[in-house]
Amino acid sequence: MTTSPTLQGQPLHALTIHQALAALRRGEISAVALTQTLLDRIAAVDGRVQAYLTVTGERALAQAAEADRRRAQGDDAPLLGIPLAVKDVLATEGVQTTCGSKILQGFIPPYSATAVARLEAAGMVLLGKTNTDEFAMGSSTENSGYVTTRNPWDLERVPGGSSGGSAAAVAAGEALAALGTDTGGSVRQPAALCGVVGLKPSYGRISRYGLVAYGSSFDQVGTITQDVRDAALLLGVMAGHDPLDSTSLPAPVPDYTASLDRDITGLRIGLPQEYFIDGMQPEVEQAVRAAVAHLEGLGAQVVPIRLPNTDKALPVYYLVATAEASANLARYDGVRFGYSVGDDNLFENIRRTRGQGFGPEVKRRIMLGAYALSAGYYDAYYLKAQQVRTLVKRDFEQAFEQVDVIACPTTPTTAFRIGEKTDNPMEMYLSDVFTISLNLAGICGISLPCGYDAAGLPIGLQLVGPHLGEETILAAAYAYEQSTDWHSRRIARRAALG
Repeated sequence: MTTSPTLQGQPLHALTIHQALAALRRGEISAVALTQTLLDRIAAVDGRVQAYLTVTGERALAQAAEADRRRAQGDDAPLLGIPLAVKDVLATEGVQTTCGSKILQGFIPPYSATAVARLEAAGMVLLGKTNTDEFAMGSSTENSGYVTTRNPWDLERVPGGSSGGSAAAVAAGEALAALGTDTGGSVRQPAALCGVVGLKPSYGRISRYGLVAYGSSFDQVGTITQDVRDAALLLGVMAGHDPLDSTSLPAPVPDYTASLDRDITGLRIGLPQEYFIDGMQPEVEQAVRAAVAHLEGLGAQVVPIRLPNTDKALPVYYLVATAEASANLARYDGVRFGYSVGDDNLFENIRRTRGQGFGPEVKRRIMLGAYALSAGYYDAYYLKAQQVRTLVKRDFEQAFEQVDVIACPTTPTTAFRIGEKTDNPMEMYLSDVFTISLNLAGICGISLPCGYDAAGLPIGLQLVGPHLGEETILAAAYAYEQSTDWHSRRIARRAALG
């Protein structure tokens, strides 16, 4: 295996976005050299990790060459020449978008999602599309219709889901950062299990146009990065109103990187009793409580709080989200795009196409949602769930009258073994028990590393903010990150992959 090029002793594939930008601006590296290094890294390790569904090598090198040309002419776009990956549920013009499903195999969108288009306008180099649970429905990336992505920390364990491909790619040094999507924790949970940083912005902060819908009132584009500064940088590029998305907010976009260095002295951090539950891994609780104590040592004030409807969040989510999924996935009929069995009888063609094209977890959620919306059950299930969703949202609103940030675990355990939970859907769903509430309420959250268990697997700290409270959670996360050194283990593990 060839040795990866280095910059001041650090492999190029291990650079953060802001480190790479600084080197590009100083002329120490070229975008082509950086991109080629990432493509070489993918070729070297992705056979074991399986983070990508599509690698766009030729396109990436062409974009990198164009970035070098633009920089030579004085262009200094925010992401000029930076190689990134995109979860395969976001439309990419001219590049296959499958949503991890056989039913969309071969589908090439004629346009790009707004989030992707904004990154490319800022100079992003697209490395490829990352693996995902089918239609983002899953917590382990085992539900992909193509491959099972593996956790770079232990190749026998899951990377989390549904953005497991993106998290594994960043953790393995196969992308400087990646886009994910978060419907019930699908950015934060895999980020925690892979020891990287996952940011779920507030609902409406980033346009959903071009994001293939799972649960439309939950879905939000998010970022998976190596550090908090990179998360702030990417958010600033993608955020802002989009007339193509009626749910996108017209609120002004602050400079998120400028507020990272704010003093957190006096910051009120809420510690919810409901997020430290029986059955969670003791090392996770210990690490998170130690992280909160560390923030307190930096000048923050810890305030015990209650979120009394937390125990209702999981059943509410799996009623409302599946109901939305059953409506959203009705468009896949084998007639207009994607896979089709080609039967001459229209109704038989639709039945067989869906039967063969959708995987078992997608079928399970479609049936759950259709049942909840059916006559005689709508009021008892779907309507009641929406009412309880309002109670969960009010819990957070009342809590944020007392505190600025809420701290809790991202996941109840570290990464579990591949196949360990596939036969027990309820146990799998519980992997998201600490993340789902934020999607119900439409608020923001970030996961970042705060320790490791006895097996050396990463543990995630989740910091939660109110709606449009991204500046505050980013500042708190940055203060914690910069005063600890958990990232050094990630770099060491990346080197162990070869």
